[in-house]
Amino acid sequence: MNQPFIHPMSDVQSTVIGTGTRVWQYVVMLPGAKIGRDTNICSHCLIENDVVVGDRVTIKSGVQLWDGLRVGNDVFIGPNASFTNDRFPRSRQKPEEFLVTTIHDGASIGAGAVILPGVVIGRKAMVAAGAVVTRSVPPNAVVVGNPAKIVGYVDAARGTVVDTASTKLVVGVTSTRVEGVNLHQMTRVADIRGSLTVGEFDRSIPFPAKRYFMVFDVPSVETRGEHAHRECHQFLICVRGSCAVVADDGVNRQEFLLDRPDVGIHLPPMVWGIQYKYSANAVLLVFASHYYDGADYIRDYSEFCQIAGATT
Repeated sequence: MNQPFIHPMSDVQSTVIGTGTRVWQYVVMLPGAKIGRDTNICSHCLIENDVVVGDRVTIKSGVQLWDGLRVGNDVFIGPNASFTNDRFPRSRQKPEEFLVTTIHDGASIGAGAVILPGVVIGRKAMVAAGAVVTRSVPPNAVVVGNPAKIVGYVDAARGTVVDTASTKLVVGVTSTRVEGVNLHQMTRVADIRGSLTVGEFDRSIPFPAKRYFMVFDVPSVETRGEHAHRECHQFLICVRGSCAVVADDGVNRQEFLLDRPDVGIHLPPMVWGIQYKYSANAVLLVFASHYYDGADYIRDYSEFCQIAGATT
């Protein structure tokens, strides 16, 4: 059996270290730490007692993992990334319990990033080098800056809605790489008196609507949606300004920019939908095929992937 390698110039007191794990020189690891299999812990790292690290994790040099940190499988932690576990630290004054910070499977933390206590970094999310994460990061999101904000989603190919400079727009439906998601170019009539765009339910809009809602006054850093529906269809039109829509069927993920009132996107049931990058004046109009029903929502991405039969 491939036993863990522990460099003789390290101070490792834990006995719960998986096979194939390698611990390099000048690592200090306290007795309560639990480390998985095939993990690589580079030099000059500190790991406290109440820390759990999964399998196949890479921890680069200069990282300190403090009490309360939970690291999933296949996580990358870049050099000198900093974790915290106390919002209001004082010398020699410990809280009754440390806040738990969770890094889910497949996430990556860039060099020098700072992760504040109690946040959750979602599955396969990416935190850019030097980012300061002050609140939880959704699955697959890419965050940058201080404070960190979402600028994209992993593997979300950019879908072209229409060429806004073109005068030869074709009315109709365009399929996408996401199962069941289609873009709809609506009829647009423009003359000297102004412009008009029109859609018909069960025709250009592919279902009869029982409900509508509008989203507006969204701060640019905020993300909306982040859920799927079991039965409800939705049709999204940004009637003013612009916003980006990410559609995800659990296998394929694609991002679309809605920036004109004659283009809509159909999100059928069992598609994970996200809206972000709202312009300051954006107004998003959504038609829904069902009345509101809280039980129809799937709000956990892992649960969605499990129901959809996808691998997360």
